[in-house]
Amino acid sequence: MKPIYIDYLNALDIDALAMTDGEIIAAVEAGLVAQGRGQTVIEPRVHLEPDPSFHGHFDVLRGYVAPLDTAGVKIVGDYVDNYLHGLPSEFGILNLFDPRTGAPRAILDATVITDMRTGAVTAIGARHLARKNSKVLAHIGARGTAYWNVRLLDHLFDFDEIRVHSRRPESRDGFAARLSADLGKTVTAVADWKSCIEGADIVVEASRLPEPQPLLKTEWIKPGALVVPYGTMSAVEL
Repeated sequence: MKPIYIDYLNALDIDALAMTDGEIIAAVEAGLVAQGRGQTVIEPRVHLEPDPSFHGHFDVLRGYVAPLDTAGVKIVGDYVDNYLHGLPSEFGILNLFDPRTGAPRAILDATVITDMRTGAVTAIGARHLARKNSKVLAHIGARGTAYWNVRLLDHLFDFDEIRVHSRRPESRDGFAARLSADLGKTVTAVADWKSCIEGADIVVEASRLPEPQPLLKTEWIKPGALVVPYGTMSAVEL
């Protein structure tokens, strides 16, 4: 039997690739185009919760992308209390296979890849749905995917003003500082939802709440603004 060689890329390897914002958006958009053309197989995700007391779960995602000639299985762990342990809330591993033989090709640390993909989908959607002259961004939430939401949205829109909010002051302040340094512009951390949202052209709600509650009020939303609500436990009060 022929030897099987499996490539392995850890988080440092992914970081060393130094993918540009444009490359990330283009790659994700190519996948969306393939899906739209019926060139993919995307199976429903499988959900595993080991123990409710752990406050976390695993998602198993499975897909095939014909233009890439690759099938994959990704496992993502999402644990909301990980900040207490100095860890990101989400970890991921991506396994890639030859779709014709099932032979394994690669194992990748998919933690930041998952964050990039989420941010790219947010940015691509806004490019098609938001007003072209959008200049003020409001972002609720500061977990891993949030960084790439803001960074890739700013890559497309070059905002004049960016406001961010999350429940914990240390989280939102650190988030704003990191974004300010990486984007080369001021990103303002605000202490409440209303101050963050009012007057914004694009509003992204990516909060982590223990139970559903209305948080976005219609009177806070600027007429014509794009609202992207994809938090785990949130609602819009209309």
